Amino acid sequence: MTKIFSIFTKLAAWLTYGVFGIEEGSHLGEMVLFFIEDVTKILVLVLILIYLIGIFRASMNVEKVRDYLQGRNRFAGYVLAALLGAVTPFCSCSSIPIFLAFTAARIPIGITMAFLITSPIVNEVAVLVLGSVLGLQFALIYIGIGVLAGVVGGLFFDFIKAERYLTDLGTKSRAIGQIDGAPARSSEGESLKLSWKERHRFAKGEVADIFTRIWKWVLIGIAVGALFHGLVPATWVEKHLAAGQWWTVPAASVLGIPLYSNATGIIPVAESMLGKGIPIGTVLTFMMSVVGASLPEFLLLKQVMKPKLLIFFFFFLLVLFTLTGWMFNAVAPLMGL
Repeated sequence: MTKIFSIFTKLAAWLTYGVFGIEEGSHLGEMVLFFIEDVTKILVLVLILIYLIGIFRASMNVEKVRDYLQGRNRFAGYVLAALLGAVTPFCSCSSIPIFLAFTAARIPIGITMAFLITSPIVNEVAVLVLGSVLGLQFALIYIGIGVLAGVVGGLFFDFIKAERYLTDLGTKSRAIGQIDGAPARSSEGESLKLSWKERHRFAKGEVADIFTRIWKWVLIGIAVGALFHGLVPATWVEKHLAAGQWWTVPAASVLGIPLYSNATGIIPVAESMLGKGIPIGTVLTFMMSVVGASLPEFLLLKQVMKPKLLIFFFFFLLVLFTLTGWMFNAVAPLMGL
């Protein structure tokens, strides 16, 4: 996956420094490079994911999946969704198409949120780098916290009946078989199987419908993130979080939200912060906030969630990241970190 992402990095560098002639290493160059790389990467991933998930939705029996994940299997659904999020190498923005597919399939909102919370926080790059820098024990604890966060989030959002706060896009459940007027069910009430041509037509419709709603918010969100990325140097972050006092953990959580990046981009900053003596819990909080609660993500979720649910989601992540940071700062000396 890292090799695939490197294509977007090389393209962005070629356009920024080769075509546009911007000085390498300058603030403007950093901003333009960040913007081009993330816009191309996220838009391409979103297009591919929406299409593939559209094919998958048109191929599966949504009713059976929904029924399995409801009722007595609800808790298992939280765990499965969190584990799925842990093994999918997506950033916070590219997790959105899967979130849309879950909501469109009427899968319980708590299960959907469990995936959305865990997916960007736990990925193979962060785990491998953290494991190599801080040890396997630390990496396993980090994975456990990420999965637990998804499960707790699923319980919480089901408890507050979060489906009440979804927008029309979030609550729509397009009938899988109703393509060009074809009936969704047979005379016996069972879902009809579609041909590959019909699945392709349905997936194309999903791409056109969802992509036209979200592309501008991707551009706006990443543009804001690029401004912060270019104007707020890592040394400034290190200086203001190095105190190690209790308030630096929630401050790191709030500060990380507009500084959007993926795990690959934030790991060097995290290593530098650790080298400067910033407590490990504070660094983790900052990293999780940057990777798992980005401004572009919230702008995309605005199309799916009403403001009240967005506020709930924001404060849930803020509390989650802060508690994680405090916990690691407390136990790090006992672990020899």
